[in-house]
Amino acid sequence: METAEGSIAGKGPVKPRRRRVTVKDVAREAGVSIATVSRALSDDPTIARDTRERVLGKAKEMGYAPNLFARGLITKKSGIVALLANNITNPFYPEVTVKLTRRLQELDLHTMLISWDATTGPALPAMRQIDPDVVVVLAATMTPDFMAELRETQTPIILFNRYIPGTEASVVCCDNEAGGRLVAERLAAAGHRRLAFIAGLETASTNSDRMAGFLGGCADCGLPEPIVQAGGDFSYEAGYRGMADLMARGPQKPEAVFCGNDIIAIGAMDAARREFGLEIPKDVSVIGFDDIALAAWPSHDLTTVRQPMNAMIDQVIDEITRLQAGIVATPKRRFLPGRLMVRGSARLLEARTQ
Repeated sequence: METAEGSIAGKGPVKPRRRRVTVKDVAREAGVSIATVSRALSDDPTIARDTRERVLGKAKEMGYAPNLFARGLITKKSGIVALLANNITNPFYPEVTVKLTRRLQELDLHTMLISWDATTGPALPAMRQIDPDVVVVLAATMTPDFMAELRETQTPIILFNRYIPGTEASVVCCDNEAGGRLVAERLAAAGHRRLAFIAGLETASTNSDRMAGFLGGCADCGLPEPIVQAGGDFSYEAGYRGMADLMARGPQKPEAVFCGNDIIAIGAMDAARREFGLEIPKDVSVIGFDDIALAAWPSHDLTTVRQPMNAMIDQVIDEITRLQAGIVATPKRRFLPGRLMVRGSARLLEARTQ
């Protein structure tokens, strides 16, 4: 209960909320115009050096922090990079989000995550309200129609670890097809013959590329065509169900299973152990894709294809820097190679990767 003296009973006096320092306040204290303060804060080269230093010193002394949206009205840039996603349950994408956000903060840019699904509605109205400088599409099911609508916003688009054929957008992606082929070659070299693939989301380019590379690699190595087990999603449950179905095949069950991502692989290993009492990798080899932090835990010790996350983020930062500088160029497609991390979940010829 607040008293007449401006205190809360039993809590002592309430401190008045400090008023935000404005550009007008800085201008008054520095003895210059508001326009001069704005130019000094935006590092305008036309302003005298001593004037700029005086203004910046006064702003720091007064605790002034620029208003992001007000600055956008002047510069015609929001300073925001929108991260578009409708599914970030795969731990790979939160890791990407944290690292990318930190890198963008070094450029004085801010990130805003826009997530949507069937219950929250479409993402484009929020996009138009925020008016970001760049959109980075992370974990999302994208269709050509959606991309066409997104292009209508006139906002530059970067597709991260996915692509849509025929779409005018920059792409930064792991070479998922080459990664799948590498897994097939290494399993074949180790003597595995009966192989299987537990798929993730059917419409995702990551899933289709990894599967295509794996099947193509098996064919080139002279192996029988692998079993393709539909998973339906990049989830633990998909891996658990997929492995249970594969192991129920009796004598036709696979000797090695390549999974659409690490989470699927972890679910698959748990199913093999819990439902069938199998030992990994003695009874079945399991390989994932991504190399999320969980993969290296001793309880999983998962052999997997590591996505070059840091190098991919470097490419995104380079592209955003170019766009912020106003350099107009044709959208680029960059595919970076992955690396097989050999751990204890698969019987392969070489020693494990450190």
